[in-house]
Amino acid sequence: MGTVTIGVSIAVPEPHGSLLQERRAGFGDAAAHGIPTHVTLLPPTEVDEEKLAEVQAHLGEVAEAGRPFPMRLCGTGTFRPLSPVVYVRVAQGAEECAWLQARVRDEAGPLARDLQFPYHPHVTVAHGIDEAAMDRAFADLAGYEAEWPCSGFALYEQGADGVWRKLRDYVFGGAVVPPQVGHVERGSIASR
Repeated sequence: MGTVTIGVSIAVPEPHGSLLQERRAGFGDAAAHGIPTHVTLLPPTEVDEEKLAEVQAHLGEVAEAGRPFPMRLCGTGTFRPLSPVVYVRVAQGAEECAWLQARVRDEAGPLARDLQFPYHPHVTVAHGIDEAAMDRAFADLAGYEAEWPCSGFALYEQGADGVWRKLRDYVFGGAVVPPQVGHVERGSIASR
């Protein structure tokens, strides 16, 4: 058996996910259509294929301990000059994302690993493109907002073609999403 490259993330639901993916492609990011719009919990990680069952069991335990929470995206940020990334900020749900990613990478589990940078939940909308396009992404999405109740995460595998495909969804074991949070059908880009 060989190795596979996996990742764990919270998908940005429709219509928000497609809108941000199209915008990312429009800024000239060639990887846009191979990467579903998401908030990363585990960055690309190589694992032995034979460990996938153990990984899936571990993620099931993490999900069972998780509880639904409200997610809200609002405005833009950047990791430049350290890393060539423009992102949409996670304005609500960041603490829960940090809690989840720490459990996914737990030292006692099959996905223990160090990160290259401190964990910072975000939704990438431009990566590794020219500076003018990065500036445009930052400005064009500065007024973007979206919110939804987050009820789980998913395991993805990167194919030989570079495209990320979902292997399995994991639903949180907690009861109901808090009543003050409903699925908001908005995802807008405010005009400047």
